[in-house]
Amino acid sequence: MSSAVDIKNLSVTFGELRAVEDVSLQVGYGEIAGLLGPNGAGKTTVVETLLGFRAPTSGSVRLHGLDPLRDHHEVVVRTGALLQRGGVWFPMTPAQVLDLTATYYDAPRSASELMALLDLERCARTPWRRLSGGEQQRTLLALALLGRPRVLVLDEPTTAVDPEGRQVIRDIIRAERDRGCAILITTHELDEAERLADYLVIMNQGHVVVQGTLDELAGSPEMIVETSGPIDPVELASVLGCPVVLDGPLRVRCAVNSTPERITAVTSYLSGVGVMMTSLRTRASLEERYIELITDERNGVER
Repeated sequence: MSSAVDIKNLSVTFGELRAVEDVSLQVGYGEIAGLLGPNGAGKTTVVETLLGFRAPTSGSVRLHGLDPLRDHHEVVVRTGALLQRGGVWFPMTPAQVLDLTATYYDAPRSASELMALLDLERCARTPWRRLSGGEQQRTLLALALLGRPRVLVLDEPTTAVDPEGRQVIRDIIRAERDRGCAILITTHELDEAERLADYLVIMNQGHVVVQGTLDELAGSPEMIVETSGPIDPVELASVLGCPVVLDGPLRVRCAVNSTPERITAVTSYLSGVGVMMTSLRTRASLEERYIELITDERNGVER
């Protein structure tokens, strides 16, 4: 069976600009993939091409095994999309736009159910132009869910949404995955990607820098120790018998697996120099790895 999302060797050019170059990625049904990268990385071009708004210069894109240009109607019926450019007529209210869009589908979800799920009942009759950014974003997500899609493409789904609303959106995304939906999320919110994504694709300057699971992207095992005061990394390296480097004034990275014995050794050393351990992690955060990977890419470091 083909992947729900299947992009192979995609390149897209605009005149002399090569916006996307040789990008390949797949998303299976029941999987969440995160598409990450700085501004100008090519994420939006990949999404627009996937949804049939642009034609590939070379390579191929498929949704549900279908060509989004040739089979556009069938793709639209099976796919929900939340894009940053909205597309809602300003005088319309959430209730009106959901009721209207529901008529495009044979068996849509209940508009009232979605408004309750996304806390839109209080603003159901408020014109679009008077909605807050978070209310607009939740309305766009409701529209994406309305047709019971098999694939969801979500561009920055939690932008402008308050913390409580973010948790609701995360729960909805996980529930859609659990019912077998394939989900592609583009985001700058790396903590969102770390919480949600089963698979990550990091882009820069139009091409894929690296892709894999969070564990695969986490890098080599290490102990990341944050302390209440500065310490000498050379002394700690001697205690642990491994390389130790400063990663900020109050943080060191030790190139070794975390074990109870090593944690005890670090604690004992810190106690001896009058410093407390404030945090211990066994791998870099996604944000730390992302910055490291993008910086290495820009500096031409081979991986």
